[in-house]
Amino acid sequence: IPRSKPIADLFPDVTVLFADIVGFTAWASTREPTEVFTLLEAIYNPFDRIARRLKVFKVETIGDCYVAATGLPEKLDDHAVVMAKFALNCMVKMAAVVNGLEGMLGKDTNRLSMRFGIHSGPVTAGVLRGEKSRFQLFGDTVNTAARMESTGSRGCIHLSEETAKLVMASSNCMGLHVVPRKEHVQVKGKGKLQTYWLTTRRADNTNAVQHAVQPCIIPDATGPTSSGKIMPLDCSSSSSSSTKTRS
Repeated sequence: IPRSKPIADLFPDVTVLFADIVGFTAWASTREPTEVFTLLEAIYNPFDRIARRLKVFKVETIGDCYVAATGLPEKLDDHAVVMAKFALNCMVKMAAVVNGLEGMLGKDTNRLSMRFGIHSGPVTAGVLRGEKSRFQLFGDTVNTAARMESTGSRGCIHLSEETAKLVMASSNCMGLHVVPRKEHVQVKGKGKLQTYWLTTRRADNTNAVQHAVQPCIIPDATGPTSSGKIMPLDCSSSSSSSTKTRS
């Protein structure tokens, strides 16, 4: 039994992000180990630099999954907006990296893309001590963020309703727009949830809207709501499904 008290706390206002490389498993199965690590380093090292610049806390990478949080270990008032901007910056960087590596790692490298899931709420976090001590996050917020990622779509940033509301309520949300997803997402212990897609473009007509940084197609726009911020659009690409599993 440890003699000293564990280093842990409850952080009430946190936004958690899970990011996954869509198509990675199939791509990696035909590559040498050094090529796999070349790709991961080329993608996630820039993500780390973006995180430092925006004051996003990188939690860990699990295989090809990148986990980050805002609002801990230091309080951050606009934690949801900062994370939304982080995801958008990473999406842009991802596209540039895979295009740049096509010549070195093969033509299908540029077909890889990211899928982001974001949720906001309270998080229990601390240092789990042992031979390899590390900072870890626990709680429903973490599980829901992971679910937002796994039920998302390639090239899209999938937000929970809690995160979407925080983003749109912020005075620093200029350039960010959220659109409701047509299908509700089934989450264990929560039932069916209304979720949203994050985009940097808004549409006021019924024409299809393409995501500004990745091919996340958002068709069936019907115009903005009375708030002028949250628009009833649907991002229904072929890879989007409430039963989708991680690659």
